Amino acid sequence: MTNPAQMPVTPAQFLASCRTHYRLWLAPTIALGLVAGLYATFRTPSWQAVQGLIVRNEAATGQGEPGKFAGPEEMKTIQETILQLATSRRVLAAALNEVGPPPDQRNKTNWPTLRDVEAFRRAVKIKPPAGTEFGTTEVFYVTVRQPDRHRAMALATAIADQLQARFQELRNAKARSMIDELTNAVQLARQDLARSTARLAEIENQVGSDLAELRMLNESMSGESALRRMVVEVENQARQLRLSQKTNRQLLDLLRQCRSAPDRLVATPNRLLGSQPALRQLKEGLVAAQLSTSELLGRYTEEHPLVQAAREGERQIKANLHRELDHAVEGVEIDLQLDAERLAMLDQRRAELEAKLRRLARLRAAYANQLAETRNRTQLLEQAEQKLAEARMSQATAKAASLIGRLDDPETGANPVGPSRLAILLVGVTGGLISGFGLVFLRHPYAKPATMAPGPEGNGQPGTAAPPAVPGTVKKAFVELESLPEWN
Repeated sequence: MTNPAQMPVTPAQFLASCRTHYRLWLAPTIALGLVAGLYATFRTPSWQAVQGLIVRNEAATGQGEPGKFAGPEEMKTIQETILQLATSRRVLAAALNEVGPPPDQRNKTNWPTLRDVEAFRRAVKIKPPAGTEFGTTEVFYVTVRQPDRHRAMALATAIADQLQARFQELRNAKARSMIDELTNAVQLARQDLARSTARLAEIENQVGSDLAELRMLNESMSGESALRRMVVEVENQARQLRLSQKTNRQLLDLLRQCRSAPDRLVATPNRLLGSQPALRQLKEGLVAAQLSTSELLGRYTEEHPLVQAAREGERQIKANLHRELDHAVEGVEIDLQLDAERLAMLDQRRAELEAKLRRLARLRAAYANQLAETRNRTQLLEQAEQKLAEARMSQATAKAASLIGRLDDPETGANPVGPSRLAILLVGVTGGLISGFGLVFLRHPYAKPATMAPGPEGNGQPGTAAPPAVPGTVKKAFVELESLPEWN
């Protein structure tokens, strides 16, 4: 049975191994250092130009403050659109055409090719300010990385120019599409409004002279109209005529009875004689004559001249009363006939008014629906015309001004981006040292795990150290290293 053991490596032993086998760590250090030095010498540095841009909303949108976005989502949508435009093939190819090919470009005839555009796309980045994201600020940056500093700045400026122009073209195309759509919508809205107006005019022609009444009936919240008030007034007049007829019939019956018995007129109430002032005066005269005769009879006999004179006065008053009763009966009969004619006229008028009301009531629902439809069509037309005007205004502003502005000219740092040549050389030398020290550490005999072979008795006593099990690849490396003359 074997017992694995790990022998510790002290710093002194490791340093001694490094002094003994100095070529083992010096060779990879020099090799990697030379490679890093060659790369740092012949490496083309990269310059990064940064162009700051700012985007605003359309000033003619009529929503909130001019030029301000309604919310972060709207700003983010526009900025994402600009991001797609900035990395599009058309914008990149136009920027490359504007700046021209680099001096080391061999084939300048087909410039730029698809491969050139793809390579340039990887060198262009659109990003928001540090610590923010799209939709939280109106500012964003276009960064271009190129081997030449002036070319990077020129390409950043060209991308900004092409981005402004392309975004204006996109706005113009969008406005044209909206104008075409809204123009069609306005035409359809006008046609619908014309048909609805024709149907409304047909209903109004059917109503005729009662159109004002129908409009009042439709617009009134209580349903009251002048026609309804006329019906009520006619009904009140008819009610008054019927009451007058009833009073005149009672008066006529009384007058007819009084013609046969004039003394009954004395007991007639004055309210019935309100329309007969002559009868009321004769009634009062008869009452006064009868009272005078009664007083004289209390003092004199029937044959007394004064009593006879009083009787004669009563007879004359009764004769006059009889004649006045005949005239009153004729007058009341005429009044009754006139009241009957006026009542018939009022009944006919009421019937005509009620027929008009029923006719208007039948047309009211259709008229209200058609009127509401016409108003709705008018509102739709107004909205479509307003949107069309806004689209035309947007197209005009798209040609006149850009929503993308520049904060300043493109800028580059004082030094190229990426590590310096000295840093690259130090990284190569450090990597070589680490690799060489690793080889020395693997070569040191105390760094290998040792196993004890069983003793001659097979009782687990210490015996000779067994060689460690080394993988095939590592074993091959050791064989190659041992072949070197400085290894021993």
